[in-house]
Amino acid sequence: MKHHRTKHDRTKLHRRNRRALACGAIALTGALALTGCSDSGSGAKDTKTKAAENAGAKPAIKVSGAFMPAPSMPSMASGFFTLKNTGGADKLTSVTSDIAAAVTLHSTKNNAMKEEKSFDVPAGGELDFARGGNHLMFEKLKHKPKQGDKVEVTLHFQKSDPITVTVPVKEATYNPKPHQH
Repeated sequence: MKHHRTKHDRTKLHRRNRRALACGAIALTGALALTGCSDSGSGAKDTKTKAAENAGAKPAIKVSGAFMPAPSMPSMASGFFTLKNTGGADKLTSVTSDIAAAVTLHSTKNNAMKEEKSFDVPAGGELDFARGGNHLMFEKLKHKPKQGDKVEVTLHFQKSDPITVTVPVKEATYNPKPHQH
């Protein structure tokens, strides 16, 4: 049995097809516009994108914002800083200092402090050591540093050469404002 479409059925079908084509064209135009916004056409890409593409590239790590709050205990202190990496991925594997018998890496999650063996330093990213989060613990201090002193620490990485940083000792309550990205 053959089904014959009436003129009314054909008109409804024609409208439905036109609507579907129009919606598809709008979606395609929107997708092309979004793609165009993400690339300036000059081939310029932001630093993070370039670094992520070069994940196999050599790490390029800089240290900023380093500080040690004046310790309240004679045998322990903490340390904080930010690592900014504009190159390939690396890993912070240890820290040494002549002021302490040991310097250990720690994370804090859900108010629980945990010693870590290493920290990833992401390609094109940052690794923050800040109050309430990742931090250094200087254990068995050889002498208690006071506000105004400077402490030398050396950061050791899986791929990069060690970086020696002079860390100023700040007041015990020092807490810098978080930097804006």
